[in-house]
Order: sequence, then structure tokens, then C-alpha cells
Amino acid sequence: MSKDYYNILGVNKNASADEIKKAFREKAHKFHPDKLGGDEAKFKELNEAYQVLSDQKKRSQYDQFGSDFERAQTGGGFSGFSGFDGGGFNINMDDLGDIMGNFGDIFGFSGGGSGRRRASRGSDIEVTLNISFIEAVFGTEKEINLKKNIACSRCHGDGAEPGAGRETCPTCHGSGRVIKTQRTILGSVQVQATCPTCQGEGKIIKEKCKQCKGHGIVSEVVKLNLKVPSGINNGESIRYSGQGEAAPRAGQPGDLYIRVRVAPDKRFARQDYDILSRAEISVALAALGGKIDVETVDGPVELKIPEGTQSGRVFRLKDKGVPHLHGRGRGDQLVEVIVKTPTGLSRKQKEMLRELGI
Repeated sequence: MSKDYYNILGVNKNASADEIKKAFREKAHKFHPDKLGGDEAKFKELNEAYQVLSDQKKRSQYDQFGSDFERAQTGGGFSGFSGFDGGGFNINMDDLGDIMGNFGDIFGFSGGGSGRRRASRGSDIEVTLNISFIEAVFGTEKEINLKKNIACSRCHGDGAEPGAGRETCPTCHGSGRVIKTQRTILGSVQVQATCPTCQGEGKIIKEKCKQCKGHGIVSEVVKLNLKVPSGINNGESIRYSGQGEAAPRAGQPGDLYIRVRVAPDKRFARQDYDILSRAEISVALAALGGKIDVETVDGPVELKIPEGTQSGRVFRLKDKGVPHLHGRGRGDQLVEVIVKTPTGLSRKQKEMLRELGI
């Protein structure tokens, strides 16, 4: 009985190559024998269906012969295609993607991927930077010394001695791939993997750089000038693109993340973009009203206290707060007035307060 490969993968007959690949990955991950609830027979069936439908020529012949597909196979219609009855099968690491990364152990190999070398990328770096409350409000510039990997100045990150050039890799003969055949519980498996000698490049260095020994990177202490934006808050991070570790062989550098730690200020506290502070006033000033100088991040500001002010009343100073990070405008400063109760009064002062009924 002919097998319906489209139904096995759960796609329709008009499915694109990408849709077929996606369906195979999802189902192969679900039914992999090494996974809890996996199904070896189903996994084999899925692979068989994918080997046909992922190949345009085989798919066309399968669509043409329909129910006579097996007879066409026997008659040579599918040159080079081997079934699963006692035979082995091929695995393309490109198609399986992360599936083989998770379950490679049962096949007797680890890792993999296709021969196409992925662009290398340097590691990210995270550094804690201590700044004051005022620096966080208005922004600042800081110079730091940071030890990290940088591109070799002699070979400019290439890894080869200047003028030496490269030659074809003797292991993969320039393809960047190696093919391994292994016996597993599922039969013979042919695996395409990245060439370990050239890391998928197809070429190797004739003479390694004398300064970096062919790595393309060296470790040095560098000075960095960092701009901290106004309005940043404690615990927030700033990303400096390309300022992380350099990558081997002129790859893409990582990023630098600066985590800001803002020191507390005994005069101020922060609430979003508002600044909170307190001011003490005398009983007389609270009762009669007047003016006081209030400390702000911009310097002293005069605040009018109306008569009859109660302790705990909050006054708002517009635009005296924190500038909006990457935006316009500022928050406000909220000043809580605390009426200070006098102590150490003389007998005469006490009598006066009694007369006033305070």
C-alpha cells in the first residue's frame, strides 16, 4: 500500500519547501526515540517522507506515480533513494537543526551543523559602574580601564601572518564539510558536519600570525570613554554595540553592557522621574506663613509657605525632577514639609504658647 507522505508530515500537496521542512522539524522533535513519549517507527516514517518531499525531483516523481510509487522505486524511478526496510538513511544537519543538537548522543556524535561556517561572534561583557545621584540625574562621562579580547593589530584579526595567505583545507578539500557514517540503533547514519580542521571555511592559514598565534585576537587593557545618559536609574543597563570581546578571525565583536549603580543621596530620593525631599519649618512659620530655601538638584529654590501649613503637606516644584531618559521634559520635585516641634523652651516661652493655645 502506498504511503501518503503529505499526510505523514501533516501538510497539503501544495506545501512549500519551507512548510515541509518546518513540519518535519516539529514532528521529528516530537517523535524522536530518545525523547519521552517518542516513537522510533514514527520517526523513521517521518524521515522517509521528508527524504522524498524535500527533494524536488523525488517529490515530482512521487506526485506523478501516486499509488504506483513503490513500483516506480523498484523500476529505478528514484535513482539513489534507499528505503528503510533494512537500509540506512541520511541526515542533513541543516534540516534537523536543533533536534540533533538535543539528541545527538544516541547517534554517537555530538554537535554538528552543516559545512557552512557560522559567522563567529565575540562574547558580551557586563560591567558595573558606580555613579552619584546627581550624575544619574544629569548624565556624565566616565573613563574606565577594561581588559578584554581585541583584534590583533598585526593581522587585523585574520589570524594569518601578513602576506602568508591561505590554502585549501586538506581534510575537507575546500568544501568546509565532512561526512561521517555511523552505525546506530536506527541503522546506518550519514552525518554532514562542519570540518574540524578549517571550521567550515574550506581554507587554512599557511602561516599563523606571530603575534596572536593564529587566533586573530589578543587580550589587552583598553581605555573606554562611556557616556551615561541623563535620567538613568539604579540597576538599569546601557548597551554599547561592538564594544565587547573581539571574535576570532575578524568575526563580529560582542556588546558591552554597563549596569549602573546609583549611590543614595541623603537629601533626595527618586520616584520614577520625580524627586522627593523634606524640609523642616518652625511652628511660627507654619502658623504665620513665609518663605524658605529648598535644596534641589539645580541648587536652592525659594518656596512659599502659606499660613496655617500642617506638618506633612507636600509642595510640588515643577520641572525640578529627573530628565526623561531618551525623551523630553523633566519630572517634578515633591517637597514634604515637616513642622518641627520646639524643645528646651523657657518658662516665658511656655506661658506664651499656653496663651496662644498652641
